[in-house]
Amino acid sequence: MADNAARQRRFPLEPRVVDVTDLTDEDDDGNNGKPVTPPPTTTTPSTQPKRKTKGKKRPRVDEEDEYSPYLDIFRVLTFLLLASCGLSYLVSGGESFLWGMQHRPNYLKLSWWKMQYNGPRYFTLEELAEYDGSVVEKPIYLSIDGNVFDVSAGRHIYGPGGSYHYFAGVDASRGFVTGCFADDRNGDLRGVEDMFLPLDNPEVDSHWTPAELAAKKVQERKDAVKRVHDAVQHWVDFFTKSHKYHYVGKLKREPGWEGEVKPLCKVAQEGRAYREVPTKEGE
Repeated sequence: MADNAARQRRFPLEPRVVDVTDLTDEDDDGNNGKPVTPPPTTTTPSTQPKRKTKGKKRPRVDEEDEYSPYLDIFRVLTFLLLASCGLSYLVSGGESFLWGMQHRPNYLKLSWWKMQYNGPRYFTLEELAEYDGSVVEKPIYLSIDGNVFDVSAGRHIYGPGGSYHYFAGVDASRGFVTGCFADDRNGDLRGVEDMFLPLDNPEVDSHWTPAELAAKKVQERKDAVKRVHDAVQHWVDFFTKSHKYHYVGKLKREPGWEGEVKPLCKVAQEGRAYREVPTKEGE
């Protein structure tokens, strides 16, 4: 026994090496059924395996939708149609979405833009007479107080056979005030104020003294002249502001173009009334 102990001290027993992979449940009685983990092994960075990074998968070109120019064309046409309808509504003042205006504004007429570019034209009475509607290819012009307007849009009334054809190709300011279309086809307004003056009646006029009556007649003439001016200005404003007609130019008239003073036409003369009798409160 002593010899064996001394021998073991001199020659220690080598530990038993067991391959972990070869162990079975029967050989692993000392581990109580727990798996044996091998000791960690150290490796240098150069020996570590490199992990491959997976990049994002790019879509294949073949899988992309094919480009169609027809869709873009459809979008553009739709936009233009809507824009045109909206612009038509604004320009026509709510009259139409499809440019179906009966009376186009001046800025949509070529003749208006020509006049803006070239400036107003100047006509003699002879030149103005050429635009009376007798030539279909020419526009129809008329003049009010020396202002020339294009009334071609109303050819059915200002052209031959129309009810206002008397005014075409002339300055008919006098006729616009008196209502004598056939007789007063001229622009001489002298004496037209008489149509607004009351007729004298001795029985009625006796209510005033001679001085009062004379002063009254002076005021009546002033009022009559103003009424003539207002009547002419009314028609000038009518044609100037009209959506159908537009301003073209002015008349060139030599001094003395009026000739002799013309008598008041029959219609205007018959429209005159007697002076009214003053009331108790005053005239």
